[in-house]
Amino acid sequence: MQNRLVYITAGSMDEARRIGRALVEERLVACVNLIDGMKSIYWWQGAVEEGSEVVVIAKTTAGRVGRVVERVRALHSYSVPCVVALPIESGNDAFMTWIARETAGAAPRDPDQSAA
Repeated sequence: MQNRLVYITAGSMDEARRIGRALVEERLVACVNLIDGMKSIYWWQGAVEEGSEVVVIAKTTAGRVGRVVERVRALHSYSVPCVVALPIESGNDAFMTWIARETAGAAPRDPDQSAA
């Protein structure tokens, strides 16, 4: 079982909540944590910038990472959103199994299809 933590940054709590909720509802991730109050210093368009962001940490499987990245890019307000996956080397076996079960519980919902 290969699980991943996906680290995402968002420009506001509303955006982070919207992205996180979509990822969970679509079963692309088992859960997200939202951490408000992060301060970022970064290069953007040739200048050093500073800003406030919200950290989103999502738990998923290796096989879902590509879809997670695609959905975050589609939902995000940034033209270049931070979305990176990190392997989970070890941990609570019951938690690892839970991640796999919750992301496999149903086929991911296609956001482009309307409900019947």
